[in-house]
Amino acid sequence: MSVESNNNAITVNNVTKIYKLYEKPIDRLKEALSPTHKNYHKDFYALNGISFDVKKGQTVGIIGTNGSGKSTILKIITGVLTPTAGDLKVRGVISALLELGAGFNMDYTGIENIYMNGTMMGFSRKEMDAKLDDILEFADIGDFVYQPVKTYSSGMFVRLAFALAINVEPEILIVDEALSVGDVFFQAKCYRRMDEIRQKGTTVLMVTHDMGAIIKYCDQVVVLNKGNFIAQGEPGKMVDLYKKILANQMDDLSEELNDFSGEQAVSRKEVQAAEHKGLMKEKLTVNPARTEYGDKKAEIVDFGLLDERGNVTNLLLKGEYFSIKERIHFHGEIEAPIFTYTIKDKRGADLTGTNTMYEASDVKAVKKGDEYEVEFKQKMTLQGGEYLLSMSCTGFEGGEHVVYHRLYDIVNITVISNKNTVGVYDMEPEVSLKLSRAGE
Repeated sequence: MSVESNNNAITVNNVTKIYKLYEKPIDRLKEALSPTHKNYHKDFYALNGISFDVKKGQTVGIIGTNGSGKSTILKIITGVLTPTAGDLKVRGVISALLELGAGFNMDYTGIENIYMNGTMMGFSRKEMDAKLDDILEFADIGDFVYQPVKTYSSGMFVRLAFALAINVEPEILIVDEALSVGDVFFQAKCYRRMDEIRQKGTTVLMVTHDMGAIIKYCDQVVVLNKGNFIAQGEPGKMVDLYKKILANQMDDLSEELNDFSGEQAVSRKEVQAAEHKGLMKEKLTVNPARTEYGDKKAEIVDFGLLDERGNVTNLLLKGEYFSIKERIHFHGEIEAPIFTYTIKDKRGADLTGTNTMYEASDVKAVKKGDEYEVEFKQKMTLQGGEYLLSMSCTGFEGGEHVVYHRLYDIVNITVISNKNTVGVYDMEPEVSLKLSRAGE
């Protein structure tokens, strides 16, 4: 249970949000008119007894899979929604940037929306006059500010909305994924400004899927899953926890949640047992629309993507070592099988990859019933982002290249980074500096 304290900017105590789901629209009327008060609905728990604290001056991130209740708890904190049960305390003036359109009148001009929202936040016309130049300079949308916001692109809209939210000197700033709409330059500008106001004591509560931003900017992170509170703690440890949730390893977390160290992972024994049971791929998010082909003389019966700590996961940290594992069963004799993997970007361009022939690996001839376990271990130097993994078993017969089994774009790889450089990958430079001052 959350403990109320004068040092808390936000105290969320056992908050539950239930929605009534009806199979047919008529069921709502039937329930309202039922003399016996018969229920025609099912209860959906968007939030189920959530409790956590946000200390004054902290930057706190909320992470979780889609449908975990992240946006719902933000709307309750900002007063957009009312909880079904539980209570919360907010100490400070909130400036919130939720989904596009919240709090804006689409028929008003940008200027009119600035003054209207300022009034709603409790600022006088004179106070908003003093803030206007900073807001317009930050938004940088030119004369569009005099046009109705319904004519704005999504990028212009978020620029104005964020400029307003961040320049009214809020005591608490709440941001829900809005920065994902702006271009990379505007995102960088927003994060710099968030750093500035955080150093002045503003409390920031943010929801984002950008794990790099979570690690870089947050003091604390709250993890939610399917409407339930999972844990609150230091960013790196919570991102590790989130990775296990994405890898469908919640059962493995039961002993870790009371004191999650972030260094704990699926043990090597568990991983090896999973490999032999063919369970590695069951712990991954696998492409349901994958393409696979080949004559199946060899078959990839299991595969895994493992991080440096041995977790089977789709999420990898830039700069850490990771492994791609394949288990191949042979349905016939093959003289010289070749095992491969390729990583592509979302547009389908090959970024990197290798195979056992390139690596001059000592692969033996196989007969029917044999199995090979192959592991490619390497350092993740790709920039933070989304990638696709393909793998195959091929060979040469009579001088012709033969595909025995290829899994095309079988799983996604999400690379988390708190330092992206230019281009596709990081050359990991070592920087040295020497300053010679004038007159010295």
